[in-house]
Amino acid sequence: MVIGKHFTKYYFKYGFMFLLGIVSLIVVDFFQLEIPDIIGNIIDGINYHTLTPEILAEYAFKMLFVAMCVFVGRFLWRICIFGNGIKIEADIRNEMFAHMEKLSTRYFHENKTGALMALYTNDLNMIRQAFGSGTLMLFDALALGTLAFIQMVKLDVKLTIICFIPLVFVSGFTMLMRKRISKKVRRNLDAFADLSDFVQENYTGIHVIKAYVKEKKRQFLFRRYNRENMDTCIDFVKEQAMVGVVINSVLSVITITIIAIGGYTIYKASLTGAVDGFTVGQLTKFNAYFGSLIWPIMAIGDLINLRSQSKASEERITKLLDEEVEINNDLVRFSNPILGDIKFDNLSFNYPDSELPVLKNVSFNIKKGEFVGIMGATGSGKTTIVELLLRLYNVQENTVLIDGQDIMGYSLEQVRASIAYVPQENFLFKQTIDENISFSLPKVDDERVQKAAYISGISKDIEEFKDGYQTIVGERGVTVSGGQKQRISIARALIKDAPILIMDDSLSAVDTLTERHILTELRKIRENKTTIIIAHRITTLESLDKIIVVNDGMIDAIGNHEQLLESCEIYQHEVHLQELEKELEG
Repeated sequence: MVIGKHFTKYYFKYGFMFLLGIVSLIVVDFFQLEIPDIIGNIIDGINYHTLTPEILAEYAFKMLFVAMCVFVGRFLWRICIFGNGIKIEADIRNEMFAHMEKLSTRYFHENKTGALMALYTNDLNMIRQAFGSGTLMLFDALALGTLAFIQMVKLDVKLTIICFIPLVFVSGFTMLMRKRISKKVRRNLDAFADLSDFVQENYTGIHVIKAYVKEKKRQFLFRRYNRENMDTCIDFVKEQAMVGVVINSVLSVITITIIAIGGYTIYKASLTGAVDGFTVGQLTKFNAYFGSLIWPIMAIGDLINLRSQSKASEERITKLLDEEVEINNDLVRFSNPILGDIKFDNLSFNYPDSELPVLKNVSFNIKKGEFVGIMGATGSGKTTIVELLLRLYNVQENTVLIDGQDIMGYSLEQVRASIAYVPQENFLFKQTIDENISFSLPKVDDERVQKAAYISGISKDIEEFKDGYQTIVGERGVTVSGGQKQRISIARALIKDAPILIMDDSLSAVDTLTERHILTELRKIRENKTTIIIAHRITTLESLDKIIVVNDGMIDAIGNHEQLLESCEIYQHEVHLQELEKELEG
């Protein structure tokens, strides 16, 4: 069973099904113990010549009835208890995914993808087993163990006590092993997470590995991670095996003891001629009842092992679900539509895991409908500026304003729904091209898709594909070139038709003719809508209304192309360098 603030609620949610399954389980256990009683009576009837055809038929009918009850009961408890385990696993997975989507980018920088994926596979599998098999083992052990014990006491109290003394030591032994097993399970889960992360990273970077001919080196590293996973798993299995061997050995000794003492008691009764002494049928019953008791005893050991494993998984999942949602709607107080005026007012910012400021005293204004460029050296803070506009991080109140109001006062949904974003690292889903472009729409709109594709300069490329807009782009867009991926991402942003469009270095992989086409079309469709373009190419920036030059986290200059050519040394230097590049290319 699983106990914790994120897990206990499911016992109440699926309480009826759990109750029905447990009742069915107890009914099955009750009728199961009728079979030894019937067999023992038949043996005594044969031994004492009291068994008649009528009595035998009655026993046969009773066994048939018991078999039917056991069949129906087992079907019910499997559906109810194991079914609940599967449903709860799905519910927890949904809860984990929903919570993970709310977490900040900091969390994903600090936690490896493979480790996170292990939560959804290995760890959730253990939680499902704990809810399903764990519940079964607990109540089956209690019900079957109690009923079998009562029947054994009825037959012979002394022999029952003799049997139970070793079982107390077995229980103590399994309790001592629990902590050792739990520690080894955690090591195995960590090793599996590292292995998963290594595999995921290699699949993602397979082109780099092949380009640098590093297949053998990566195979060597993989074998090391795989060996660690295997060793920790074997270490854990050894502990499990030792617990199982000890329990089985003790149970075997007890079974031999029952046969020896019971057989000797029957032998003595036969010498004295006692009629009410211990009989062969009773010994058969007692041994069968103890056989029924073996499963509950074994189940206790298995339950301890399962609890040790699930405890480690429970802690890892709880850690995820307890992770604080840093970017939230706690300060929401505005609901008016966002139009597109943007103001940064003396903003300074450092990332949560660093004390070094990324932006220092940044101030600028962007009016609704303006086409604004942002340029600067790599690492100067350009992308950070747009990430703050998307509210990927929290900022101090009244340092970032939209339409004259603090961005922290808008809901996350409203801010992000009002911004179309083309990220620096373009990402495409493993879907068709039209589905990728229509990502922001409820369903694919062919007319709007084709229009957005034309404006982004990708329509001709798509039409040349065998399946056109129904072409599957492959995982992470691997089946299209970098420039095509970039233009599909631009089309995806354009179809959203948001008041604010942000393009983060989104024209770097296109030629100058395509760039000119895109900028010309943007002017036509985005009149009275704010457009922000981060770029290094002067040809991209020179036709814009305003250019913001960022240098080492600070605003160095603001103006149009002509103004910056006269007043900004950084801009002048960049223009000069790019002119030299053109001459060299020529």
